[in-house]
Amino acid sequence: MNRFVITSILFLTTLNLFSQHKEFEVKYVKSPVSIDGILDEPGWDEAQPAKDFWQYFPSDSVQAKNQSEIKMLYNENYLYVGIKVYIEGQDFVIPSLRRDFRAGGSDNITLMFDTFNDGANAFLFGVNPAGVRREALVSGGGTSLRGFTTSWDVKWTAETKVYDEYYISEWAIPMSSFKFTEGTKKWRFNSYQFDTQGNERNTWIRIPRNQFIFNLSYMGDMIFEKPLSRSKTPISLIPYVTGSLGRDFETEKDLDDFKAGGDAKLSIGNSLNLDLTFNPDFSQVEADNLVTNLTRFEVNLPERRQFFIENSDLFGDFGNPEEANPFFSRRIGIARDSSGINRQIDIVAGARLSGKLNNDFRIGLLNIQTKEKEEFNIGANNNTVIALQHRLFERSNISAIFLNRQNTSSDLMNPEDEYNRVIGLDYNLGTLDNTWAGNAYLHKSFSPGLTEDDFSTGLRLNYNSFNWRVRGSGFYVGENFNSDLGFIPRKGILRIDPKIEHLIFPTNEKMVQHNISFIPMVIWKPNLDYKMTDYNFIGAWDTEFTNTSKLSARAFNRYTYLFSEFDPSRVGDIALPASTDYHYTSGELEYGSDSRKIFFYELESNYGEFYNGKKFTQEARLNLRLQPNYLMSMEVRYDHVDLPEPYSDNDIWLIGSKFDITFSKSLFWATLIQYSNIENNFGINSRLQWRFAPLSDIYLVYNDNYFSNNSFAPRYRSINLKLNYWLYL
Repeated sequence: MNRFVITSILFLTTLNLFSQHKEFEVKYVKSPVSIDGILDEPGWDEAQPAKDFWQYFPSDSVQAKNQSEIKMLYNENYLYVGIKVYIEGQDFVIPSLRRDFRAGGSDNITLMFDTFNDGANAFLFGVNPAGVRREALVSGGGTSLRGFTTSWDVKWTAETKVYDEYYISEWAIPMSSFKFTEGTKKWRFNSYQFDTQGNERNTWIRIPRNQFIFNLSYMGDMIFEKPLSRSKTPISLIPYVTGSLGRDFETEKDLDDFKAGGDAKLSIGNSLNLDLTFNPDFSQVEADNLVTNLTRFEVNLPERRQFFIENSDLFGDFGNPEEANPFFSRRIGIARDSSGINRQIDIVAGARLSGKLNNDFRIGLLNIQTKEKEEFNIGANNNTVIALQHRLFERSNISAIFLNRQNTSSDLMNPEDEYNRVIGLDYNLGTLDNTWAGNAYLHKSFSPGLTEDDFSTGLRLNYNSFNWRVRGSGFYVGENFNSDLGFIPRKGILRIDPKIEHLIFPTNEKMVQHNISFIPMVIWKPNLDYKMTDYNFIGAWDTEFTNTSKLSARAFNRYTYLFSEFDPSRVGDIALPASTDYHYTSGELEYGSDSRKIFFYELESNYGEFYNGKKFTQEARLNLRLQPNYLMSMEVRYDHVDLPEPYSDNDIWLIGSKFDITFSKSLFWATLIQYSNIENNFGINSRLQWRFAPLSDIYLVYNDNYFSNNSFAPRYRSINLKLNYWLYL
């Protein structure tokens, strides 16, 4: 029997071991359940529990040492959840009392509901022993961290009580929080639980360690006693008022302002959402972390604005997400002036319809109007996105997108800025067990005066077994392919970036997993006779220890051809000339400590050649938890760029420190202090938030920015007071 046959048998045996069919019944109750964390209503005694949890970490082959039991009841208005989690003691890890906490490194239990039974999307709710709640949306089958969105918010209640050997959590989630097909009797379901004292991560449905713990391929069934009826469809109004005092010291202008506006949320049937916004204000949104970017290209930052969050995968998961994404929502509200500087643009109003028309067909419609900014010669624009998705087979789909940015200020309009349009078609492959996944796409843009080389296409195929992950992928972006609403850092390139990764699960008690991987990335310029412009060969070894610490080592071998001059030191002095090329190698070592400790940290060091010189990078991320009220973190990055004469050297510093104080579950104070000498900025963002009613807040936000050079002169200062209130009609 040859090696291929043996490997195939072992792989199929492994799949069979993880193939489970577990289900439990959800009882119908007429009377409401009191949410007090006691589970003393008669319905709880009759409810069938979801039990017999499996370990996911440190092993995936044994039952959990500390078990959990989950019961559910329901009526037309609410899904009631009663959870009993067994514990070894009460020395919990609870970093914060702030809602939407991270599951990693803390005690909690999380439930996921696949309401359309398609293995593609799920609603996620979780709680920790202190009764702090979190909710999120899981998209893309739960196969990557990109599909995990914690910015989504809904109204629901939970109470938790801790006893000697267990804690109990009781929930009431409005049925209107879910989207589902009327008349259905089954949802797919899974739960995962983090136990820091027992050093376990457990799941109801057994999940292999080579998959994410929130992977939607591995789920059981919750069977409703009666078919689900149409849920109540409330209208949510979220008005706001905000006042600000500010001054731009560079232009010597006062920036005092008063605004009012709001959002509205309407459920259309059980499966569609209509979101409306008028004169939105995002002053309360958490500030972005500064980054040190030593590449020649821009970096993207995550979307944090609530209006763009729900069903964001329907609009944003097209093309290559990191290199050729036709729609990147953060482009809306930002425009580039004639000097190439990005300016913040006010949004007048917007509407978004998204959700499912039936079990196989999703639709997304988005239209947003932005204002003009006359002082920067930026016109008003209407931005439209239409996304359609049809499911094929079990977890695959075919998707289409249309984007249109239309200038609506003819007096400010440059001919080349009149419009930009993109049409595209994607096929997304996903097998039920996640063994095969992939994507193929073709997108074409339409811009004034451009008729050739204005398309982008790509292909990716992933194979994922218990011990091997193999990827074949490549894409092309035409020189004239433009998407003003997308993220496309490079054009006119053909790139391939396959990957092979071997996963090893040792029996050593101190080690959990080794990953050995190799990624050869190569880029050519097709319009220059396929001249090679870059390559980066990456070899990596990653290991995870039983105590949750991690160690990684990476080696890089690079080649870069400069088509235009570039200063790697960022001094702005003498740049490396165009039409030159460079071969350079470097190595990197990273260590992350036990995240369950009061003080935990990550250290990263990189040293090696950098273009025609050398670069040394040292980065430290430090965290101190004085739970549950105080969480302090600091990130320090130092880059020393050493180039030969006549080019410049540079010492680049980036320091960020965050202080997060949660006085209670409704009063929070977060302060972010950042220093960057490459940006010549020292900034303070301090935000006091009082949640005086469910999803209703008062924010007091203070921003202060200074030049970080010797003068330390002020750049910009503001203080904002904002009130928003969530009304159900």
